[in-house]
Amino acid sequence: MRGVRAVAVVAAVLVLAAAGCAGTPSQGGAAAPPGRGDDRPTALVYRGPAACDGCAEAAGAMLEHGGFAVRYVGPRERVRFGPAALAGVALYVQPGGTNGQEVGTAWGLLGREPGFSPELVRAYVRGGGRYLGLCMGGYLAGDPGFDLLPGDSGQYIRSRGASITDERDRLVDVVWRGRPQRMYFQDGPYFDVDGPAVDVLARYSNDRPAAVVAPYGAGRVAVSGPHPEAPADWYDDYGLPDESRTGLALGQDLLHTLMAPATPAPTATPTPTATTAPAAPTAATAPTGR
Repeated sequence: MRGVRAVAVVAAVLVLAAAGCAGTPSQGGAAAPPGRGDDRPTALVYRGPAACDGCAEAAGAMLEHGGFAVRYVGPRERVRFGPAALAGVALYVQPGGTNGQEVGTAWGLLGREPGFSPELVRAYVRGGGRYLGLCMGGYLAGDPGFDLLPGDSGQYIRSRGASITDERDRLVDVVWRGRPQRMYFQDGPYFDVDGPAVDVLARYSNDRPAAVVAPYGAGRVAVSGPHPEAPADWYDDYGLPDESRTGLALGQDLLHTLMAPATPAPTATPTPTATTAPAAPTAATAPTGR
């Protein structure tokens, strides 16, 4: 979650597009222009009071770099929540929230959106859709929220052995697919998850999962506590070394993993010698106050 100065919003999107798009023109998160992108998958990004200024646009720039046509849904957008909002959409994105915004507050704001219901998104993913949650969007993949995870989200800065213990904007050390990386971070979640086909892409230094892709019905859910979408201006705002290119590359890996064909969870076959069924794993419920 983070807050961005309004004056930096447009610049942030343009910087990320210029730095990462390798000559592909960005539309700033708008739908594809006529004559281009008709065959691109569509990503629907939430933009409203449950997200911070600039977070939806930063996510949109990362998605466009990944080959998506981006549309926004929210109270001031052409697309509003409802049965038709997710029709034909390849991916729904819940971006980061505002600094200091409680998870319950963000969830309450979403609940007041005209036409919104948690089941609208759940049914979409269950039927084969994709959900991407970034920071606050990762918290909201758990409870309170959409409850899409095989477990829950928790507050990293309150977890045992966390390398960051305050809410300031910082770089966080993670190990992404076995390689040390540094990413933009502001009070993001970890994910206490377990189950068939759960793919932990990254872990924090205390071994808590930092980025995860997991099945939900016929669809998939991807969540990240750090911000892979963070543009250069976010780093500059807080005097941090610019890791935006690294973040963008990690974001593309997350998207690629999320959009791969879903693999149905294997069904356990009882053995004749088994006398008792093993207990189903349970995820510890961690504080989700941020």
